[in-house]
Amino acid sequence: MYNLTAFAQSDLSDCAIALRNMNFGIKSMEETAARMVRYLYDHLLDETGEPACALVRFFKTHSYEQLDETLQKAAHRILGLQPALPSTKCLTLLATVGDQPAWNSRLTSGGHQAIPLIDEEFIGRAPMISQLIQQFGLEAKTILAPDPEVLMDLERKTFNVFYIPHALGSEHIPAQQEFVIPYKIQSVLGFGGILPSGDLFAVIMFTKTFIPRPTAERFKWVAAYVRIAVAGFNEAEVFAR
Repeated sequence: MYNLTAFAQSDLSDCAIALRNMNFGIKSMEETAARMVRYLYDHLLDETGEPACALVRFFKTHSYEQLDETLQKAAHRILGLQPALPSTKCLTLLATVGDQPAWNSRLTSGGHQAIPLIDEEFIGRAPMISQLIQQFGLEAKTILAPDPEVLMDLERKTFNVFYIPHALGSEHIPAQQEFVIPYKIQSVLGFGGILPSGDLFAVIMFTKTFIPRPTAERFKWVAAYVRIAVAGFNEAEVFAR
């Protein structure tokens, strides 16, 4: 168990190694991601020993043509009449754990199952996604169409975390009235990177306790271990069968 408000170097090591081993005996990235978000939800605590996170989610970009019918329909609910190209990248929810029953299955998470990233303009209109990409040190075009010539450098790069210390009133965190205020969200912390496929992965934690900057900075090293655990799955092994 780790106190999220006083996340020490020893906690970093223990947490990173635990997440690195989440893929042992597992046949899909989805199952590994589910283990990871459950571990973070159960082990990151506040000063009273209660879960510090209201919601923990694992996302991965995925081509529209490789999504199943259910996820393609979820993407179209966001697109409306605008068509999606087969190569359109969708920020796809692989795993989720949270305080509410609907937050504990990717299939019951409304509006976040598959978010189509049509173009740079669309990303610019999605404040949290846009800020996440920017704080990771990436450009929108890198996510939309990864360049093979720079992919190797991107894989090696240590990305910064996505960190919003004060969620209340933040222009980067939508759904203030529906989510931030009623669930008392204090901070938002995300970490992730680029997979060998060129796709982005990101773990995002919405916490009910304030996350200090030193804690947030330590999670960029956790991201490296998470990447090792999920990078070995090919495209056919992303979703659980």
